[in-house]
Amino acid sequence: MPPQDFARKRNKTATRKKAGARTKTPRPSVSPVPAWQWFGAGMISGVFLCLLLWLAGQQPEVTQRVDELSKAIGGPVQQSPAFDFYELLPEQTVEINVDKADIAAARVNEAMDRYLLQAGSFKLAKDADRRRGELILLGLDAKVEETKGDNGRWFRVYIGPFESRSRLAKARSLTAQQGIDTLLLKRPKQG
Repeated sequence: MPPQDFARKRNKTATRKKAGARTKTPRPSVSPVPAWQWFGAGMISGVFLCLLLWLAGQQPEVTQRVDELSKAIGGPVQQSPAFDFYELLPEQTVEINVDKADIAAARVNEAMDRYLLQAGSFKLAKDADRRRGELILLGLDAKVEETKGDNGRWFRVYIGPFESRSRLAKARSLTAQQGIDTLLLKRPKQG
């Protein structure tokens, strides 16, 4: 790089400033908006506002029909529903003939049913065994049953049966905490 004389350059710029020469900064060019665009924007805004005012003054069609019906009937039509069951239900009585034998049979049938939780259905036996292991580590009694149907062979993981609803609820909460979805199944006890 050739040597430069910075003192001389400084003197040249000083003489230019003294002579009144200005350096121009480029300004962004702003073109004025034509009058026809202002007129068009005003017209569109005016039409839009008139449309909004016209829509605000219109009655909904349902209200007009209710008014027409009330004029045809000759009296006012209730627009809100009337709930009369508060007065009607206390006045009504229903007689139920319950046989004690029916109640006992229902209790026996309920006692004969057993409740299970299905904790998964898998195509592969190793996946079902893995889920069974997870459930055993939680302290639950889990078994794997193989089923065959039209859609192939499946391995289903069951928890239970449960003697009480509290144990059933406890098992469901344990599986839910581990992120295992369960399905409640009711099966009749096998004689």
